[in-house]
Amino acid sequence: MDLSRFAGKRVLTVGVAEGIRHPERLIERVLSAPVHAEGGAPTASAAGGGKERSVGYKALMNGVSYMIPFVVVGGLLIAISLSLGGHADPSGGLVIPKDSFWMDVNNIGVIGFTLMVPVLSGYIAYAVGDRPALVPGMIGGWIANTGELYGSKAGAGFIGAIVTGFLAGYLVVGIKKVKVPKFVQPIMPIIVIPIVATTALGLFFVYVIGRPISWVFEHLTGWLSGMTGTSAILLGAILGLMIAFDMGGPVNKTAFLFGTGLIATGNQTVMGMCAAAIPVMPLGQGLATLIRKRLYTEQERETGFASLFMGCFGISEGAIPFAAARPAQVIPANMLGGAVAGAVAGTAGVEDAVPHGGPIVAVLGAVSGVPMFFVAVVIGSVVTALATVALVDLSERRRSGEAVGGVGPAGTEPALLSVGAGGAEAGGVVAQPAVRETGAVGASGAPAAVPAQPAAPEKAAKSADTVPAAEAGAGEGLACCLTRQTVKAGLRAGDKESAIREMSELLARTGRVADVDELVACALRREAQGTTGLGEEIAIPHAKTDAVTEPVVGFARSADGVEWDSLDGTKARLVFMIAVPEAAAGDEHLRILSLLSRKLMDAGFRERLLAAPDESALLGVLREVG
Repeated sequence: MDLSRFAGKRVLTVGVAEGIRHPERLIERVLSAPVHAEGGAPTASAAGGGKERSVGYKALMNGVSYMIPFVVVGGLLIAISLSLGGHADPSGGLVIPKDSFWMDVNNIGVIGFTLMVPVLSGYIAYAVGDRPALVPGMIGGWIANTGELYGSKAGAGFIGAIVTGFLAGYLVVGIKKVKVPKFVQPIMPIIVIPIVATTALGLFFVYVIGRPISWVFEHLTGWLSGMTGTSAILLGAILGLMIAFDMGGPVNKTAFLFGTGLIATGNQTVMGMCAAAIPVMPLGQGLATLIRKRLYTEQERETGFASLFMGCFGISEGAIPFAAARPAQVIPANMLGGAVAGAVAGTAGVEDAVPHGGPIVAVLGAVSGVPMFFVAVVIGSVVTALATVALVDLSERRRSGEAVGGVGPAGTEPALLSVGAGGAEAGGVVAQPAVRETGAVGASGAPAAVPAQPAAPEKAAKSADTVPAAEAGAGEGLACCLTRQTVKAGLRAGDKESAIREMSELLARTGRVADVDELVACALRREAQGTTGLGEEIAIPHAKTDAVTEPVVGFARSADGVEWDSLDGTKARLVFMIAVPEAAAGDEHLRILSLLSRKLMDAGFRERLLAAPDESALLGVLREVG
């Protein structure tokens, strides 16, 4: 897309879903978006706000999104069982009576926690290598989390899961490139690839990666043992750093088991330092989502509430989703808060008589020096929250090309938004300086806007001659592109590629498609850049190619839905396909996407499309687009 006309103006490129789901936040960001340089790209850009996110980041976030429910369910069940069925026991920590109802609840929660690490690994692998990578990813994650398999007292935790997830994914990608006889090809994705990848990854982790983890565990324990006579502030800070680093991994477990082992010797101050640091990560991350809501998605804010609850019960794993999603920002912030909490507790001589942490142990009477214990926890949590917000905010500003001060050059004219789908070159949402408000409203009441530049008069006249409005069947807004021939009540395809081909053949009925195969290939290349599944059972595949002679739009409805890798996990039942020639890739492409995106925010409109009994009824509903 030629952006030269926006030279000197603020330009921001995002996916269409961002405009549909978070219009207010998007308008905020575009007011300080980077200025487009003459003859080139914007001075900087962001992903989900400019720069296209890497495959690795998308894969990581895929794993995190699937892991979050396991963390929340497992953590909350454990917390509830401890609060309602547990009691402090100096010899065994927080104890729930065996064979009790609350022990059963606790066991269910433990299963959730046990599964969360393999799920993280498995769905990272799935995002990289597709379905054949799911099994090696999950089994690899289980191995990473089970230290007994490679001689370690603690598993590698979520960091090990991230490693095995990417290893499994790229291993599968490599195996797929191996040429095999034709008769073997059908069984490759369901038998050969999973078995080979799982075996290779499992053995590699046990014999190559697992040994260093065990070595680290043993030597850290020895190193800490030599520090028991040093300053309480220094020891507390070091233990806090270790507790906060990997939340269940070998470094965390080393500090925790070191403190646990000293309880029996009568030295309960070391466990007091650990107990103060343990809840800081989930409490701090939950607090961060409340302090600066705009930096977090709705799902992350919901996870933040659960994290706060888990932190009260000393379940540090509540912060793992945040650390996995933004390790470069969250882990240092966690460690800083953990170090502060450990140091404060060490200075105050806080003691903990049970191998557990968090406010729950103080409430149940296992802690001495309770006021200072809470002071340590609160200060550490606030430090973590503020550090997280600062680091995440700085990262977002750098990623979006904004100055640290949050403003661009003085006097630069702010822009409003035109909604597309995908990146700038893929027809994305581009903030433009010249727009007209339409009176349509976004998801949160913000006015929608479309490019002020209309289609060229001669092009409009040509479209009107080719497809009269009466024949088009849709409203004035799409009359030049959406015809009776391109509406279908029953999409037969069961997968994305087949659906795109079926939609392309539907568009070809108009005579405007010169090469169906090239149109399909172009649309699939666009999908490879990022899904056009918007969620809410909607997909808008699109292509800019000279395989079509004039802009054309098709609509089809699927009874069962087509898996489209949508942001909310829903299958696409309402599929619009847009195809425009390269020459019309600017104004016309964005105009069509703007019309559709704005109207599809209306839940009633979507429901009418789903309820329409046939093509004629569908055309009646589609007349509303305009």
